[in-house]
Amino acid sequence: MGYLGGIVDSDQSRIQHFRELYKDVKFYDTVEDSFNNSFDGYVISTPAATHFQITKKIIHNKYHVLVEKPLALNVNDASELNELAQKNGVNLMVGHLLLFHPAILKIKQMISGGEIGELQYLYSNRLNLGTIRSEENILWSFAPHDISIFQFLVENFPVEVLSRGGIFLQSGVHDTTMTVLKYPENIVGHIFVSWLHPFKEHRLVVIGSKGMISYDDSSNDKKLNFHDKTINISDGVPTKIEGQTQEIDYHREMPLDRELQYFVEHLDGSPIECADAASAMEVLKILKMATNSLTNKA
Repeated sequence: MGYLGGIVDSDQSRIQHFRELYKDVKFYDTVEDSFNNSFDGYVISTPAATHFQITKKIIHNKYHVLVEKPLALNVNDASELNELAQKNGVNLMVGHLLLFHPAILKIKQMISGGEIGELQYLYSNRLNLGTIRSEENILWSFAPHDISIFQFLVENFPVEVLSRGGIFLQSGVHDTTMTVLKYPENIVGHIFVSWLHPFKEHRLVVIGSKGMISYDDSSNDKKLNFHDKTINISDGVPTKIEGQTQEIDYHREMPLDRELQYFVEHLDGSPIECADAASAMEVLKILKMATNSLTNKA
């Protein structure tokens, strides 16, 4: 894209590697050192535990910032960053990458256009063998992507979140979880995440009263399908209606390119409307509800 102006990294071996790749880029050992060069904005791609303090420093210096998910490890820190960004007049964007995925955007368009009727049920499977982390469990590592998608598609906050899982590899760190989200208007979703799984699957299924949508981002063809299938109840008798499956065309762009371009386009201070701090706080609140359920906390 040609927008990279500087890199901050305390690891000198990585700095040397980047120097060889980017000849015209400035390099810094600390984020404080970089503030003298008046960049337009920053992208934070560091361990989640460091997000709050680094983001806080950048906002205090009145720079726009894009933070990889999660924005913070708790809602209070996220709320403080949001208030600080508003006070300093800067954009705070969060890397909920899949909100920029063209297939997800197409699904959103189909739901909004009434093509599947009333939204009833949706589920997401995000499964793989690794990468296994010790600083966060599978729920916090994988599920933020899916929660952000659910919030984007449903446009409501769940009234109940139930989560169960299993711990097999490291004490106190869940390797697999199943989370059920119950929304107003009788909309239900579930999210199955695991890094202890024999194959990779990133599948999203959306069920409506007039049709169904399926998308598997881990497949080679990455087809987005509309299924003309539903259940009709006449005189109390449910009858299956099974029509054809139609492949839906969508733009095959890289979501990361779209996300970064969106951030760059808002470096002028125009308001962020997608993946903003408010949506990030919703995701954190749901993660907290799921964590409480998972660990049987009140």
